[in-house]
Amino acid sequence: MSAEATAILELAERLAREAGQIQRENYEGEFEIQTKSAVIDLVTDVDRACERLIVEGIQAQRPGDAILAEEGGGTDTPGAGWRWVIDPLDGTTNYAHGYPRFCVSIGIEQQGVATVGVVYDPLLDELFSAVRGRGARMNDRPLKVSKETRLDHAMLSTGFAYDVHSSTDDNLDHFAVFAKTVQAIRRDGSAALNLCYVAAGRFDGFWELKLRPWDVAAGLLIVEEAGGRTSDFSGQGPCTSGLESIASNTQLHEAMLEILQR
Repeated sequence: MSAEATAILELAERLAREAGQIQRENYEGEFEIQTKSAVIDLVTDVDRACERLIVEGIQAQRPGDAILAEEGGGTDTPGAGWRWVIDPLDGTTNYAHGYPRFCVSIGIEQQGVATVGVVYDPLLDELFSAVRGRGARMNDRPLKVSKETRLDHAMLSTGFAYDVHSSTDDNLDHFAVFAKTVQAIRRDGSAALNLCYVAAGRFDGFWELKLRPWDVAAGLLIVEEAGGRTSDFSGQGPCTSGLESIASNTQLHEAMLEILQR
């Protein structure tokens, strides 16, 4: 690992923990909730406080880096060597309802290639991280995807886009087929954590439509570094845009693609 990548990882981990502290302190408390693109697309003042902390922390240490953040903080400078892709609070709807499944997600690209990923669950104090070519970890434990080879024995995870009320491209058809095929499906509202759970072997696979780069920038790398496979629904990948995302333990990838391509 280069000295610069090491420094970036340490900075990302520190900022993720500090943002997580804000989330813990305000969890199930009083905070402002607003809507964005749809009535189910929420943002809170906790999201904004976490993003401000992360963006200011990056700018103080690495002022030349580009920043793409969900709530619009930072500057996505074209041509920058390093780019930070930030979801300051992934699982905002969960957070707003007091449902304990949310996290901080920070992915960092070097020359357009995902290089460092950090996801922090502040309630469980689980810090997932990866550096390209160096493996993935949860706190001090190396991560490895599951060894499951049978789709009917698999537990998968997914979610639904914010336009699910109005769009016919709603993932419900895929959900119905998988529900009749696999052992179990979980849908708990945090794509970043779902991806980390694939990396940890807790889930055997994950798929979702219409995510955004900040939802997947860290998690896809963490899956890959834990020995998993990521792609879009055609099998090409990784899908860094998030528009079509599939992640698996590698063993089940082709079987999942076969269903998603129907």
